[in-house]
Amino acid sequence: MPFYAIISGAGSGTGASVARHFAKTYPVVLLARTAASYEPIVADINANGGKAIGIASDATDLAAVQAVFEQIAKELPGHQLAAAVYNPAAGMKYLPFLEQELATLDASLATNVRGLFLFAQKTIPLLLAAVDAKPAHPPTLIVTGATGSIRGSAKFATFATGKFGQRGLTQSLSREFGPRGVHVAYVIVDGGIDTPWGKERVVNNGVEDGKISPDAIAESYWHLHTQHRSAFTQELDLRPFVEKF
Repeated sequence: MPFYAIISGAGSGTGASVARHFAKTYPVVLLARTAASYEPIVADINANGGKAIGIASDATDLAAVQAVFEQIAKELPGHQLAAAVYNPAAGMKYLPFLEQELATLDASLATNVRGLFLFAQKTIPLLLAAVDAKPAHPPTLIVTGATGSIRGSAKFATFATGKFGQRGLTQSLSREFGPRGVHVAYVIVDGGIDTPWGKERVVNNGVEDGKISPDAIAESYWHLHTQHRSAFTQELDLRPFVEKF
């Protein structure tokens, strides 16, 4: 039985690295709001012997999410879902609370909570169906968290609100579906990520490896996917060796 993986929020940082890593084993479906976000990754994976499909979609829109999975069924007939990764984020504006706008809070809640809710409602039934196929690794749903998932720092009110809600939703999903064989894990990425678009941002005084490598994040996601069901990790935190916590 062939399997595939899906990554929602497939940009040039964590999403790209996760897609490339999972593409070593599965065909991968990359989702992003705009095609420009995933097109270079799709081209790279396909050029190097893997199989990748990109679909432009709004993660917060019910009709758009439904259309995504209808398209996947047509593009990958007979495939079952092995792994789903929810990686989008929004609402991160570093501003005093009294300067924050309601629209930023709405975006945070929509992307971090509503989007995950919609994604999980579409992927979990597919992951449950895959359990019976006895795949090499447990069917897995992984959600990307952040420092704001566990600590509401000053000037991060809108972002932390969405991430706190996302973490709670993921815990609930883990407790409900873990006993049914679906591994649901939340990864708290606690630190600046070494993204192509954030090279100029100085983190931890610019020390070597003071930013988190997206490829290292991807390796941790793969490890979560391949964990034996007798030892599931529900929550994993990742940070550079010099990061304060």
